[in-house]
Amino acid sequence: MKMKKLAAAVITTGTLVLSCGMAEATPSTHIWSPSTDVQAYGVFHLTSDIYIPVDKPAGTRPGTITNLGLTTGVLPFEKLNAEVGFDHIEGSYPFFLNAKVGIPENAYGEFFPALAIGGYSIGTKNDATDYNIYYAKAAKTVGKLGRFSVGYYTGNDKLLVDENGNPDESGVLLCWERTLSEISENLWVSVDYMGGDSNFGALSYGFAWKFAPNTSVIFGYVDQNNDNLNPGDTFTVQADIDFNVFGK
Repeated sequence: MKMKKLAAAVITTGTLVLSCGMAEATPSTHIWSPSTDVQAYGVFHLTSDIYIPVDKPAGTRPGTITNLGLTTGVLPFEKLNAEVGFDHIEGSYPFFLNAKVGIPENAYGEFFPALAIGGYSIGTKNDATDYNIYYAKAAKTVGKLGRFSVGYYTGNDKLLVDENGNPDESGVLLCWERTLSEISENLWVSVDYMGGDSNFGALSYGFAWKFAPNTSVIFGYVDQNNDNLNPGDTFTVQADIDFNVFGK
């Protein structure tokens, strides 16, 4: 999903930029990386995320990172969906945009995968907050094994760098996720991976519990690929609420 030309057609993405120099996304995601899911038309998705660092990459533990985001579906079609949104992170400047276009799984037959292209971490300060990550991703449910996703991303090589300042702006996207219906239809688990040695690269895993049809909370752990960068590994709690402006 490196395709900048493809992704440039998408209005772009709101992201979570950490005050310690790290950024992450809140378009529709798994735990850390963007998913192929797209918000339904007219449905607003409100998210409040916290990330609690557990490491001390620079000798001191970074502070807790908080993010508040809002995303909504904007296309009233069955086989083509789109969402747009923004995020505000405490201490960041001033907010970040995100957008995604997708085709749902099985839209054109039972073997057709879900497809999505999008962007996030679109900031407003040149070479300061404009991480400008573009991605493409595909996903398919394989029986009781769950849903598997694969994709690719690329971003601003002046901001997506390793600990030595060398560009590391691209990487693979992978995910496995499943609703554990044997236990409860409300319980979901996921393991997702975002390649690279910038602040975006991480292996994330956790679970979510749906407290109501429109309300769920994710409890996860984000294991950063590069241990030399702030904020290091973090625990995350993400509260998500959907509401329909049309009252349906």
